Amino acid sequence: MEKKNYRNQLITLYRGSGGAEAYLRRYSNYMNGILSRLDYGAIKKVADYFLSARSRGATIFFLGNGGSAATASHFAQDLGEVGRKAKTKAFRTLCINESIPFMTALANDYGYDKVFTGQISNLFKKGDVLVAISASGNSPNAVEAVKLAKKLKGTTVGLVGFDGGKLSRLCDCIVHVDTNKGEYGPVEDVHLIVDHMITSYLMMRDIGY
Repeated sequence: MEKKNYRNQLITLYRGSGGAEAYLRRYSNYMNGILSRLDYGAIKKVADYFLSARSRGATIFFLGNGGSAATASHFAQDLGEVGRKAKTKAFRTLCINESIPFMTALANDYGYDKVFTGQISNLFKKGDVLVAISASGNSPNAVEAVKLAKKLKGTTVGLVGFDGGKLSRLCDCIVHVDTNKGEYGPVEDVHLIVDHMITSYLMMRDIGY
């Protein structure tokens, strides 16, 4: 149903007149509307969590599935590079959806909903931060990972879309991309923009601009 809703939204954008360029402009305008509804205070709060984690030597974990896995990997890499680029102390980052052997072993032996908790139970320490990225906010493995991170006395951040899902009620801080259900593309677009907002802000802050 969610994929059908997104398909219908794209059809609505496409049916307007003007051909390909007009469609691309309508998509861009639609994205601008979504961006205007973001809670920028929540985004700043995430940046503050990262700064606090760095000051105490904590690790910032990232996770996601599918397109969100790519965003998680991208975010971890961008944040991990801030220190080098700004010539300051580095952020300790780790994306736990990148270890294919570990994930497939956990999925095979315990089920796919345990692919993140199996790693967190080994690696996560009190005071660490977990960033769970899920368009629906309902990915079972992400939900279980957040529950475990909270049990281990860590800080939890959710990057979600649609109606926020279960993660919006679990995480300490939520960046919610408010869209219709099934609009994966726009949600994933904005999650990556949030990555670049935060990491560029932190780099400029460290440089001293």
